[in-house]
Amino acid sequence: MAQALSNRSYSVEGPHTDALAAITPDDSNDLATFARALWVGGAGNISLDTLDGTTILVSGVTAGTYLPISTRRVRATTTTATLIVPLL
Repeated sequence: MAQALSNRSYSVEGPHTDALAAITPDDSNDLATFARALWVGGAGNISLDTLDGTTILVSGVTAGTYLPISTRRVRATTTTATLIVPLL
């Protein structure tokens, strides 16, 4: 299957090409790979840094939410949501 897709280019509007395991929020370290979006499995708030380094708080995220926000870090402080999966 990988060969069948090797000649295609990926765009921001296209489907995600991969996902990382659910992450543990961290105030000091960026994600191993910057995410194009986040999948949130457990309800709560998410404090994140965008690609340009702006920290934002997304409040009241419900379980099963897809957040189309490019993210470099999910911060532990004030993040109460769980099962956060970075989508690449």
